[in-house]
Amino acid sequence: MTDFSTTYSAFIPQIWSKKLNNMLEKNCVMMQCVNKNWEGEIQNQGDRVKIITPADVSVSTLTTDNITYSALTPTSTDLVIDQKKFFAFKIDDVAKAQTNTDIMEAHLNNAKKAIEQVQDSYLLGMHTNVVSANTIGSEATPVTLDKSTIYSKFVSLALALKNSDALTNGERPWVVINPNIEAYLLQSPEFISAYNVADKTLREGAIGRIAGMDVLVSTNLTEVDDKYYVLAGTNEAITFASQLAKIESLRDKDSFSDLVRGLYLYGAKTVKPKALAKMIVDAS
Repeated sequence: MTDFSTTYSAFIPQIWSKKLNNMLEKNCVMMQCVNKNWEGEIQNQGDRVKIITPADVSVSTLTTDNITYSALTPTSTDLVIDQKKFFAFKIDDVAKAQTNTDIMEAHLNNAKKAIEQVQDSYLLGMHTNVVSANTIGSEATPVTLDKSTIYSKFVSLALALKNSDALTNGERPWVVINPNIEAYLLQSPEFISAYNVADKTLREGAIGRIAGMDVLVSTNLTEVDDKYYVLAGTNEAITFASQLAKIESLRDKDSFSDLVRGLYLYGAKTVKPKALAKMIVDAS
């Protein structure tokens, strides 16, 4: 006879939690494009991470011996952890799943994919914070891409970041595209594939580089009203904070199964809008 108390106790939430956190950290597309400078301990939805932005310092010409000191007032804004997602499923025999690495990894990978889908979509939605000067194309006249024009359009996107001084500290810019745009990009002779990029700083998962930007591909960059919003920027633009708050298991009173559920909390803030650029692309 099966000892259900032993079956239940074999499930170790900490193991699942650690593995899932590591998988999200390494493989999520948009995690390569944000910073976590202000990430703190997040325990409950609605927690806030306070962001302090230093004030600009002006430089003046010295004409006399008198020096005037400017009073600097740093600005403060809150990163609100307002995104709350969960997953929940049944496992008939958790003890076997715990000892079978393949089964355990498969469940974790499915949870990871589900989290990435909503997380990437959420972060790609930050295109609404891009300033007009850094926008290529428009809602009324989106850009049309093909293999002969795609390079010049991406050069314009990279130029928008340079003109807004987003790259003054040597930041490596990125751009996120979807597989449809990738198909055009791979036909462009100016595209440098990852196989030909020896630079070890190329972001994990990047397929290569174009116009100086690391290129990442996300299927979560989806069509909206016959348009794609291609997002580019540096890691200084968006700050992100998250926590897999808990994973736990309970015994299902209605079946010979364990119930596994997890709670994931996150939030993001565009702290440097000028370090983002976007291209509005015709998807029709």
